[in-house]
Amino acid sequence: MTQLPIDAATWPYPRWIAHRGAGQLAPENTLAAFRLGHAHGYRMFECDVRLSADGVPFLLHDDVLDRTTDGKGGVAGLDWPALSRLDAGSWHSPGFRGEPLASLQAVLFFCEAQDCALNVELKPTPGTEFETGVVVARTLQRDWRGRLPPLLSSFRIEALRGAQEGAPALPRALLIERLEPDCVDLALGLGCVAVVAHHALITARFEAWLRSAGLAVLAYTVNDDAEAGRLRQIGVHGLITDRVDHFDPAS
Repeated sequence: MTQLPIDAATWPYPRWIAHRGAGQLAPENTLAAFRLGHAHGYRMFECDVRLSADGVPFLLHDDVLDRTTDGKGGVAGLDWPALSRLDAGSWHSPGFRGEPLASLQAVLFFCEAQDCALNVELKPTPGTEFETGVVVARTLQRDWRGRLPPLLSSFRIEALRGAQEGAPALPRALLIERLEPDCVDLALGLGCVAVVAHHALITARFEAWLRSAGLAVLAYTVNDDAEAGRLRQIGVHGLITDRVDHFDPAS
């Protein structure tokens, strides 16, 4: 894996990042979503990764299965063979019927084949924060073959600590949904290279504060034209969007 010095001044990733694969146009966090996002020209993807009961990293946002699969109840305690048999597409629309949950390994193969970058949000089942960070980071360190190293992010501090323990050379980012006065110190203490903030939090002053600390600034989830223009004028490094059919990733 290529190791680069990554900070606010040397940020190498695409500006536009497809949220959960292709936002809302396909079942989130599935390979179908990645394929559709890629078809719209996106070359960096954000996805949510957690561990099955038998330690396999796979993509799923929620702690429960009901919203995005034909399964019921909590995901904790289910092994990958059971999870891999679920239908993760029918909830979205009939055309995606039978689309399975995606393993992280399958996503890595896709990104390597299509020369895409990846932002992995660590989404641990409660109680597995540190372990999830360690296992996912080590999996990425071992198996990633892309040009740019995968960016690991999380709201969960213990998950980022696990990622730091598992693969200290991989870049990390702190996710925040509200402004805290210690967020820069916290990010730097975790060895992060970026902060990923809710778009409404980001002002020119906030961006300058983080940039002065060497931290890149990414915004989620940016679906409005005026807001995208405001953030680009401020100079944010990355815009995570659902609207892959609307925003030109080359812009």
